[in-house]
Amino acid sequence: MTALEKATGDVVLKFEPFVLHVLCQELQDAQLLHSVAVNSGFRNSGITVGKGGKIMVAVRSTHCLEVPLSHRGKLMVSEEYIEFLIHIANQKMEENI
Repeated sequence: MTALEKATGDVVLKFEPFVLHVLCQELQDAQLLHSVAVNSGFRNSGITVGKGGKIMVAVRSTHCLEVPLSHRGKLMVSEEYIEFLIHIANQKMEENI
C-alpha cells in the first residue's frame, strides 16, 4: 500500500498463467499432448509448426488476471479490494501448481 500511495503513474496488478513449451519430434506426439492438455483444463493450448518443420506445443492455462489499481498517481480501489485481488491471484497460483 505504501508503494501504491507513492506511485505517480499507472499501476496494474497482473498475474500471468502457467506456460509450458514442449518440442515434439512427430506431429502425432504433439496432437496427443495437446489433447491431454486441453482435456486437463489447459484450454488456451496450441500446436505450432515452424517453417523448418519444428513442432512446438504450448500448454497454457486461462488463469490470467490484470486489474488497474491506480491511474496517474490516483489510487482507484480500496485496500480491502487489493487484499481481495491478492487472494484471487494466490488461488490462481495454486491452480497453476
